[in-house]
Amino acid sequence: MRLPETSAVLAVRRGVREWVAARGGRMPVVVGLSGGADSLALVAAAVVEAGDVTAVVVDHRLQDGSGEVAARAAEQALGLGCVEAQVLPVEVGRDGGIEAAARVARYAALESARAGRPVLLGHTLDDQAETVLLGLARGSGGRSIHGMSAWNPPWGRPLLGVRRAETVRMCADLGIEPWADPHNLDPAYTRVRVRTEVLPLLEDVLGGGVAQALARTADQLRADGEVLDVLTADLLRAASAGDGGAGDSDRPALSIEILATAAPALRRRTIRAWLAEQGVSGLLNAHLQAIDDLVSNWRGQGGVAVAGGGRDHRLVVAREHGTLTVRVQPRNDAT
Repeated sequence: MRLPETSAVLAVRRGVREWVAARGGRMPVVVGLSGGADSLALVAAAVVEAGDVTAVVVDHRLQDGSGEVAARAAEQALGLGCVEAQVLPVEVGRDGGIEAAARVARYAALESARAGRPVLLGHTLDDQAETVLLGLARGSGGRSIHGMSAWNPPWGRPLLGVRRAETVRMCADLGIEPWADPHNLDPAYTRVRVRTEVLPLLEDVLGGGVAQALARTADQLRADGEVLDVLTADLLRAASAGDGGAGDSDRPALSIEILATAAPALRRRTIRAWLAEQGVSGLLNAHLQAIDDLVSNWRGQGGVAVAGGGRDHRLVVAREHGTLTVRVQPRNDAT
């Protein structure tokens, strides 16, 4: 299919072309296709700019008629020049809420179909702005407002510099009708209210340019975060004190002496990374501060219980013999 050279088409093509060039040139790709404007525009541009394109439509089966919507999207993908279009029905659980569960099922289905190829996703600059704003509101630290990366293998996002309005215009320019997901207008979802109420209000109050500014902030923070990740890895290696002791020899420990000399922000980041390696999940800021106090404000206090244990045991971070260790304790033991 020959694409018209409208401003919207050229903007979307440019995003895909630059993404492909940054990865070394044309390659076969998978595109996650919902049937909406963003993913349809991405499919059309990828056929021209990337190489052989396989469209994968994940049918979450959460709405009546979802099978027909998926089949229509697959047909549109073939009409746009895809070498293949697959529809993958999935079962969506309930863990973490319907949105999170659907995301888990969707990514698992795309992973199963990619056969070693990159998977391109149709997230736009507007999606990036929403993600940053939600992360900022949750106050979960710098990483939560890094936004989405253009390349987080195997997931590629070539349209993070493209506005949603341009993908809609591109579909109109191509004469294809995208599917309008009713969930995208349902105020029961926080992201929908951010999209339809919060961001428009911010644009009005601040005189425009808010979405671009949020996306630009994400880019800057992500670059800073990459540097901090390197420094964190260096400190983690330097502070590694070997095994946590004879009673729990499979769990490495960290040297208090080395941690104590590091900048507080870098130390806490290193502790968080170390705990993630030990299987500690759901670490709250209060937990992290209490663990950091074991290093920087030691007063003889006991260990800090953290999530990540099992039904019969729990994980406790403690200061022992000049090290931080993670201990496994029966749940009926005192801290």
